Amino acid sequence: MVSQSQWIKEIEKVAIPLTMDSLDLIVEAIGDAQYVLLGEASHGTSEFYTLRAELSKRLIRQKGFSFIAVEGDWPSCFRVNQYIKGYPDSDKNAQEAMQSFQRWPTWMWANRELIPLLDWLKEWNQQRNLDERVGFYGLDVYSLWESMEEVVKYLEKTGSADIEIARKAFSCFEPYEREGQQYGVYAAFFSQDCEDEVVKLLHALQTKKHSGDYKHEEALGAEINSLVAVNAERYYHSMVRGGPESWNIRDEHMVEALKLLMDFHGNQAKAIIWEHNTHIGDARATDMVKEGMVNVGQLVREQNGQKNVYAVGFGTHQGTVIAGNAWGAPMKSVKVPAADRGSWEDLMHRAGAFDKILFFDDATSPLFQKEIGHRAIGVVYDPRYERYGNYVPSRMAERYDAFIYVDVTKALDPLVLEEVLV
Repeated sequence: MVSQSQWIKEIEKVAIPLTMDSLDLIVEAIGDAQYVLLGEASHGTSEFYTLRAELSKRLIRQKGFSFIAVEGDWPSCFRVNQYIKGYPDSDKNAQEAMQSFQRWPTWMWANRELIPLLDWLKEWNQQRNLDERVGFYGLDVYSLWESMEEVVKYLEKTGSADIEIARKAFSCFEPYEREGQQYGVYAAFFSQDCEDEVVKLLHALQTKKHSGDYKHEEALGAEINSLVAVNAERYYHSMVRGGPESWNIRDEHMVEALKLLMDFHGNQAKAIIWEHNTHIGDARATDMVKEGMVNVGQLVREQNGQKNVYAVGFGTHQGTVIAGNAWGAPMKSVKVPAADRGSWEDLMHRAGAFDKILFFDDATSPLFQKEIGHRAIGVVYDPRYERYGNYVPSRMAERYDAFIYVDVTKALDPLVLEEVLV
């Protein structure tokens, strides 16, 4: 039985104080990896966004990374992408571009912490040719109706013969009033699904891609939006039945969308991925594997080789966070209590109440390969019940390549302030 004091001593030995200068140590450790996965322990913590932004800028400047891909919807993120790349008729400023984030939880991407990064990306891109500009994309699967609309718009704009296939697919979903759960119930229990329609649409777009009519980013967007439609249909279909299938569909979709982005950007492409720790930290190092679940971190490592992927986890001891008390509830600033005794975050705090970085490499203590509770806060969060479901048993040195710890954190600054209840 390993004592908590042993954990603390090992952390004290290897912890490096977190400063803007010490972030360069992470950039150096990343080496030539093509995939850098930057996590977060919640979707509503200011420091996680600002630190990921700073790391992303350094990776773009020093390592030539091609794009940032996030846990967000493709249509909304593509509007931001158009802004930072200076597309004709794009938004005038970052805040205007971020108005596209209308789906709850809006604060995840419509927040003031993100604005300086987007403005920096726009300035960076203005000095480069269009095919060298850094992109900003969404990998998630929730935007079924919005993605279908974008496909129809694209096919209308290009005068494609496939427009009727798209309209037929879209009309199949119309009776469900843009409610994914409502569609899922009818698909799962009444055999009223739209699978054939969206699969036919995706096949049509992929056929056009291989015929050579696939030179522009808008064509890529049409393919990914149709892929969203296929996998969102599967996601909502499976969600009402419970079990790990819907989770796996979502993470497998994000990896599939990422692969399309990498293929589009060419052999030398490099990707920065921003997602929750539960997505980027290898599922095989957690109890998720016992439930039959996979995640982005695991799949990207398996498909591209562990040495070509660098995963950074994030965590905090206490502070505040933006969250809701139920799905779709008003967002509010919630107090994050001190981490549960004996958890990873608690031991990090007791090893010194300062911000720090830990690297997990060949010299890492075997202790960090033992299982320990590691806090995860979602968009729905009630700290009163935290110890019953917010700690994921994890082998930290197997789950991540490095870990950034911020002792006391504060809530994000959402753009839609009137919805925040303090």
